[in-house]
Amino acid sequence: MTSRRGVTVFAAGCFNRVHKAHRRMLEIARCLGDRLVLVLSHDVHNKKPNAVPAAARLRKMTELGLADKVLVGEPDSFARSLLRERPDILVLGYDQKLPDAQTENAVRELGLMVVVLPWLPGKEEPHPAGA
Repeated sequence: MTSRRGVTVFAAGCFNRVHKAHRRMLEIARCLGDRLVLVLSHDVHNKKPNAVPAAARLRKMTELGLADKVLVGEPDSFARSLLRERPDILVLGYDQKLPDAQTENAVRELGLMVVVLPWLPGKEEPHPAGA
């Protein structure tokens, strides 16, 4: 649904190591609307062995300029980030799914279009030291 603010696309993930597939995913997501909001997983949810602190991920993704707005998600609720940002489209990577019933309810409440992107190959790029 297009509004006066244009179409807002919402994407989320950890983004501990930004690689070509991440870049492609965000470029495609950006093409689906007028504005891309990227929500980075809160440290509470970032349990990967290569976890990078949220502040460093936020700085890196902001510097890359792949999204119009980059923020760290809520520690207790993915749905809360959706409800606060009120996007028109939610983009999921091929390996992502809605995390819980609360998020499924938020998607229905907002009438979001959910787009699952296909697997996009890409080699991991080195992450700067200290980031």
